[in-house]
Amino acid sequence: QVHLVESGGDLVPPGGSLNLSCVASEGDLAKYSVDWYRRLPGSGDDRDLIATITKGGREMYMVSVKGRFTVSRDNTKNAVFLHMQKLRPTDSGIYYCKTEGEGSHYWGEGTLVTVSQ
Repeated sequence: QVHLVESGGDLVPPGGSLNLSCVASEGDLAKYSVDWYRRLPGSGDDRDLIATITKGGREMYMVSVKGRFTVSRDNTKNAVFLHMQKLRPTDSGIYYCKTEGEGSHYWGEGTLVTVSQ
């Protein structure tokens, strides 16, 4: 059982930066690979995988965010982070963290990022 809570979403101007957090209030996140997904405005429930960090710390990124976003983890805080730079209006959306194990997918409720003047 894993319970995830995202935070850090905000209104930010284009070119700005944000740091998102994904904290496991239940479960040991160090045991899992963690994914970041994004749901864009008007996309219904379609969520795009944008970044992954494995339990060993290997990072993977969607092409459109590579070089701008960095995923990391701090097991002492039972947390995974997404550092976003050079933000674009097209980055606006709801960001979710997700992990899976024991035959289940565990999603946070998401945090809203709005990139706008």
